[in-house]
Amino acid sequence: MTLLAVERIKLFTTRSPWWCALAALAVVIGFAAIVSGAAPAGELTDVSLTQFGYGFGMAVIMVLAALSVTTEYRFGTIRTTFQAVPNRTSALLAKTGVVATLSLVIGEIAAFGAWGLASIMRPEDLMLDTTAEWVSVAGVGVVFALASVIAIAVGILIRHSAGAISLVLIYALAVENLIQLIPKIGKDIYDWMPFHVADRFLTGGPAAADAPLNQAGSLAYFAGFALVLLAISLVVANKRDA
Repeated sequence: MTLLAVERIKLFTTRSPWWCALAALAVVIGFAAIVSGAAPAGELTDVSLTQFGYGFGMAVIMVLAALSVTTEYRFGTIRTTFQAVPNRTSALLAKTGVVATLSLVIGEIAAFGAWGLASIMRPEDLMLDTTAEWVSVAGVGVVFALASVIAIAVGILIRHSAGAISLVLIYALAVENLIQLIPKIGKDIYDWMPFHVADRFLTGGPAAADAPLNQAGSLAYFAGFALVLLAISLVVANKRDA
C-alpha cells in the first residue's frame, strides 16, 4: 500500500496527468457530440457509435502512461526510487497499478459521458439493453487501462519520452491499419493485431461474427498481450542499469 501511495503522489504532483485526463475526456465526449449533431435523424441507432472517439482518447491515455515512466528516467528520479525500493519489479508494478486504475476511471467517465450526451442529443433509443451494448460503453475503461499497461511497458523499454510516445502513437493509430495493405496475408495478420482485437471487443456482436475471437476471447487476447509486454519490460528493467 505504501508503494501505491508513493506512486499516486508522484503521478498527481505533475501537470501532465491532469492535462491528459482532460484531453481524453474532451476528445471522447467531443466526438460523441459531433457525431450526434451531424448524423441524420434515425441513423444513430448503434450504441457503439457514441464511442467513435475512443481511439483518440486511448492515444492520449497512452501518452500519459508513457510519460509516467519516461519522465522519471529523464530527470533521474527512477534511480532514487530503485534505491528506496531495491525490488524494481514491485516499484514498477505499483506504478503500473496506479496509472492503469486512473486510466480505467478516465475511460469510464469518458465513455458514459459520451453515451449520456448522445442520448440527450438524439431522438433514437440509445438505452443499454443488451450485454454487447453495455460492453461497448463500459468496456472502454478496461481497454484504456490495458492500453496504459502497454504504454508503460514501452516506456520502461525505451526510457525516452519522444521515442516511447512516437512508437505507441504510430503503432496504435497507423501501423496496424497499414498491415492490411500487405498482399494476400495482410487481412489474416490484421485480425490478430492487438488494438484491432481490442476494438473488436468493444464493437463485437453480429458484425464481428466472422472474427477469429469472440468478445471475451478478444479481451483475454488484448490483456494477455499487455501482460506479456509488461513482463518483458520488467525483466529488462531488472537486468540493466537505471
